[in-house]
Amino acid sequence: MLEIPGNVFHRRLDTCLPMAKSAHGIYIEDENGKKYMDASGGAVVVNAGHGRQTIAKAIYNQVLSHDYIHPTMFASKPVEMLAKSLAKKAPGDINRFYFFSGGSEANEAAIKLARQIHIEHGDETKYRLIGRWKSYHGLTLGSLAAMGRTSFKTYFTPLLKENLHIPAPYCYRCAYGLKYPSCKLRCALALDEMIENAGPQTISAFIAETVPGATIAACFPPKEYLDTIAKICQHHNVLLILDEVMCGMGRTGEFFACNHFDVVPDIVTLGKGLAGGVMALSAFGVKESHFNTIKDNSGGFMHGGTFTHHSVAAAAGLALFEILEKEKLVQRVKLKGQKLGDLLKKHLLPIPQVGDVRGKGFMWGIEIVKDKKTKQPFKRSLKIVEGIWDNLFEKGYIIYKSSGLAGVDGDALVIAPPYIIKDEEMEILVKTIKSSIIEFFN
Repeated sequence: MLEIPGNVFHRRLDTCLPMAKSAHGIYIEDENGKKYMDASGGAVVVNAGHGRQTIAKAIYNQVLSHDYIHPTMFASKPVEMLAKSLAKKAPGDINRFYFFSGGSEANEAAIKLARQIHIEHGDETKYRLIGRWKSYHGLTLGSLAAMGRTSFKTYFTPLLKENLHIPAPYCYRCAYGLKYPSCKLRCALALDEMIENAGPQTISAFIAETVPGATIAACFPPKEYLDTIAKICQHHNVLLILDEVMCGMGRTGEFFACNHFDVVPDIVTLGKGLAGGVMALSAFGVKESHFNTIKDNSGGFMHGGTFTHHSVAAAAGLALFEILEKEKLVQRVKLKGQKLGDLLKKHLLPIPQVGDVRGKGFMWGIEIVKDKKTKQPFKRSLKIVEGIWDNLFEKGYIIYKSSGLAGVDGDALVIAPPYIIKDEEMEILVKTIKSSIIEFFN
């Protein structure tokens, strides 16, 4: 039996993790002096790079000014300023932001907010949620129930509310066996069918990742997909919740990923990169009209938490926002993301086991297959993506893993480096990924 030293209950109990010593830029160093290129920003979190002094100073100054204040007793300037900054970037009339400490919490609160909005309008029968298969929204009970990846629910199914799900816009493995654009967006039209079959009067909201990340590896939907979804929701008075916990904050080359599709959701959630990983911070943004509905009726959102609207976390988020703006990092992602994509396609698509390379900005997925022509996946029991990941980690490169893309089987790698990665670092990274995949299969 593996002995794990110390007193920490780690998430992984099948390995002894190296001890991190320092992190600067796009590199992490362990206590033995080994350096790792952080090519996934951890869990697609670190966007402006590790060790930013301006963020550290902002946190320090905020602690000296005021650290914790209860959000129902005082307002806080960094919270107000961060909300104002986000509102300037948000699409349409998304103008009000509520801050939490994690993406799961933000999604859970968004689901509750949708229900309360309907109640404020007198639509008390609207309570059911529709999500998508192959989706990820978090691991709290509410967000887990919304998720469409069944493997995460294995131990907890009896605890979860049963929600409805439709297929994801996963063109590489279309659930209907169709091809875009002749498919006429069959996967989007499934939402209309689901609402009609369940009863429009019962459906509160539809929740979806703008760009699916952890489950089907940076799979951008067709351009018209989200517009079709939004129109279906509007027709049935169903609120649209877009989860941008992973794909937001400039990761795809737009500050909000939904801007790629010219769609304004009713609620959008953010996390991960909202404070660049320096502090635990997430949020939802909601349309001004929905905010006013609650303000003018019950007078408050029936939700809260000890660490909501946290001043120090908001100070970190505001400092991060200012870095993104001052250094034009989101514009850089749009420009350099094309180069990263070209490199990945050039070097990896010729490999027999690489079935697809997809993405945009600094969010790319590499799907690994047994047969490129038939798209047959490897069996999950072979742990293909873990083997490739281990090979890269041994060489000092960190990427993100994705599995279960074809039922329980299927493997993919996610590449999502900090926005400051240099051209030569991208080239070295891609060539190392190429050699690691080839070495693994040889």
